[in-house]
Amino acid sequence: MKFNAHSNLVGEHAFLSASNYHWLNYDIDKLTDRYLKHLAVQRGTDLHDYAARAIRLGVKQAKSKQTVCLYINDAIGFSMTPEQPLYYSPNCFGTADAISFSKNFLRIHDLKTGETDTSFNQLKVYAALFCLEYHYKPEELNGIELRIYQNNDVRVLNPEAIDIQRIMDTIVQFDRQIEKLKMEE
Repeated sequence: MKFNAHSNLVGEHAFLSASNYHWLNYDIDKLTDRYLKHLAVQRGTDLHDYAARAIRLGVKQAKSKQTVCLYINDAIGFSMTPEQPLYYSPNCFGTADAISFSKNFLRIHDLKTGETDTSFNQLKVYAALFCLEYHYKPEELNGIELRIYQNNDVRVLNPEAIDIQRIMDTIVQFDRQIEKLKMEE
């Protein structure tokens, strides 16, 4: 038998996929809820892509209290780099939505497009990864400012250096343990 190629589907995933068969147990209401959440995730990805392009191009947005406009305009105003990977090891890395380091001051911004309450822990990990990758001690920095842009609001945190150092220590310790476990396989 010659099977149909479907080359346009390579790497794609259907919402009603066989590998994620749990939808077989959904009723119409649950299907609707899950699909609307799926669309919200896609919209968030699109907004992140749009914001990164606007920041790279320096295209300021209209003055507005809309989350994405605030995020883009602040990132441009602070000369931030969008979608910057931060790497410690194959076991621990991530991508900061926007980051800058100038005059020994670290700034990290995160765009949240969902409505779920968020924590600064993700941004603290990014700060720790930055310090590990670029060999900075948090206590030697002139400061760290973390911002979360969500629901037409901006939340700001200036974490203590000791909090970032603790995360750095945890990353190093856990990375060593993972590497030890890999060696034992």
